[in-house]
Amino acid sequence: MSEGEKAPVESEGAAVGAAVGAAEGASNEPTIGQEAKGFVRLRNSVWGSIMGKDEGRERWSSRIAFFFAAVGSAVGFGNVWRFPQLAADYGGGAFLIPYLIALFIIGIPILFLEISLGQFHQTGDVGVFGSINARLRGVGLSSVACAYMLVCYYTMLIAWVINAFFDSFTSNSPWNNEDLNGDDAVGYFFNDIIGMSTVWDSTDLRPTRLVWKNVGYAFLAWLIIYLCVAWGLKWTGRITYFTMGLPIVLLFVFLGTAVSLPGSEDGIQKYIGEWDMSVLVDSPDVWSRAVTQIFFSLSVTFGVMTAYGSHCKKTEPAFANSCVVACSNCLFSFISGFAVFAALGHLAYLNPDADWPTYESFGLVFGTWPVVLNTLPGGVHWVRLLFVDLFLLGLDSAFSLLEGVLTVVRDTVRFQDKSKFVVAGVACLTAWFVGWMYATDAGLFFLDVIDFYINFVMLLVGFFESFSVGWIYGIEKSIDVLGAPTVLSFMTGNFCSVILACGLWFGLKNGNAVWAGFVALILFYLACLGICLFFMSKKVKEEGSTWTWKSILFELYFRNMSDYKKELQPVVGRVPNTWCFLIRHIIPQILLICFINLARSDNEDGESLFGHYGGYATWPYQVLGIMCAAFALFLFLIGVAAPKTMAWLDLPEEKKIWKPYKKSDPDEKKPESDEENEAKNDNEKEFAAEEEPEADPADAFVE
Repeated sequence: MSEGEKAPVESEGAAVGAAVGAAEGASNEPTIGQEAKGFVRLRNSVWGSIMGKDEGRERWSSRIAFFFAAVGSAVGFGNVWRFPQLAADYGGGAFLIPYLIALFIIGIPILFLEISLGQFHQTGDVGVFGSINARLRGVGLSSVACAYMLVCYYTMLIAWVINAFFDSFTSNSPWNNEDLNGDDAVGYFFNDIIGMSTVWDSTDLRPTRLVWKNVGYAFLAWLIIYLCVAWGLKWTGRITYFTMGLPIVLLFVFLGTAVSLPGSEDGIQKYIGEWDMSVLVDSPDVWSRAVTQIFFSLSVTFGVMTAYGSHCKKTEPAFANSCVVACSNCLFSFISGFAVFAALGHLAYLNPDADWPTYESFGLVFGTWPVVLNTLPGGVHWVRLLFVDLFLLGLDSAFSLLEGVLTVVRDTVRFQDKSKFVVAGVACLTAWFVGWMYATDAGLFFLDVIDFYINFVMLLVGFFESFSVGWIYGIEKSIDVLGAPTVLSFMTGNFCSVILACGLWFGLKNGNAVWAGFVALILFYLACLGICLFFMSKKVKEEGSTWTWKSILFELYFRNMSDYKKELQPVVGRVPNTWCFLIRHIIPQILLICFINLARSDNEDGESLFGHYGGYATWPYQVLGIMCAAFALFLFLIGVAAPKTMAWLDLPEEKKIWKPYKKSDPDEKKPESDEENEAKNDNEKEFAAEEEPEADPADAFVE
């Protein structure tokens, strides 16, 4: 190449022009080395333009930093006590069946959806879904609202752990008592640490006072969270090396301690040795609980993974990263279950005449581990180390939830120039005030209720996200090509059939409910499909030279996801066809069923869990819980009905990648092939010397 070709250029556009010009105008045949260098320069230049490189955006210092931050976000209190509690409630090892199905069929696909879209668009949830369609900004807003509701009570859990840690240095601490048992440990945590000793005599267990000590510890927790996020992402990434690394080490220390104690084998037998398969049929809510546990533990539907993905380089392998994060998280949950159940077995061994220990919620940890660790030499120090471990587990989950909110806010036109110190400070201070209700003597009741209703919010947001990508992406093009009656009939058949089936499954109270639901689902779906085929047959007859039945069915079932794959795959790496199929034809429908299933599940009194959870009073507990779910739905509906109300959340123009679909002009001459689109989306074909004939898109998608 000539000397002029080696000179630096002022911009990416100039680099592209110079490289392309050099490639076309070179008179001498280049050597292999020169050709390779020229190809790399050309590819990088063109790629930088296609990628919309944003040099000003915060980046993770390394891929390992992203892994630690993402796994740290996913691994938290839910792994330590929520997962073991669900296993104890739903048949021991039998719970692993719906859990693993939910992981591979729903969890990993949703995680990949969030990380890949964050990487591709380099922004948070509101910008991502607003880029698909302006009316979908509410999807992103409902997800970060879910995160904000969650982090308000999640941080109070951290505050209680801090309180317990400092209280362990006082003379009132029970941890030096060699005769300490699980009931005493749980009672001390509930009555003295949380401050519930005064709530038991109140009407309907309503709050009677603020526990000011916990208000102060909550402020300390929020201050630490603020310091972790305010200095930027690289500082946050470095912190996660410690906040994620040390708990992993301590988990194996605690596990080794637990399994070495007498009676631990009985606990492990309860965990994976007893499989009560009847719960999979007798307790249908187990399937919904498994899905929400996967969402909770993977930190999806909160905007966290979209935000974290947006700070990765665009060319990071998003699917591989998603698999690493998901598997690491679930492995931590599985190992934590061994540690907790081994400790329960030891407690049962210490009290052979008592029933098997049955602790719930946070008591599952505080009723087992402090007692077990207290039996070791220097037991109180081991207990303090446990509190440090719990604090670190909660910390990186808490600041990741906040990071999802901050990313959305700071990517908007209105707040893009605001300092992260200011935005994070306002968010933390506001959440601290909102969290005061959890600092009352009834704080654990509020937490338990909101934590339950957050399940509905997660299912709603998961449905919104998968529906947006699987059905709304490319819908303008589908209507333009196939016609509105065909597209809307197909959508009606896919979702109204599910709603009709759920009405029969959960409405009928006889043995025929299951069969009636499936029959109604199939018949309704086939009826709507028949309408689609009627309109498509007319199109095939009228435009026989353009359409075959194979191509038009592909257009109906898979075209938008095929286009989606072509858009993303050259940027974020492999996009599996299986994932495309799941996002469009399986996941939205399953999440709709899970939402209705959980809402229609009954409590011990035969009442619906929705509105009657835990036997808590309607006011304030059930009302506040229902308001959380309704608020997420409200944000979505407002975005759909009045998108201009959310225009202030719009991205700057330079960040917008997907442009609105432009309806084809029938008078405009259509190109004979999609060579230009193929050249943009396929990096190898872009530099090919000769064009190959275009393959049938249906065959390509199947392959």
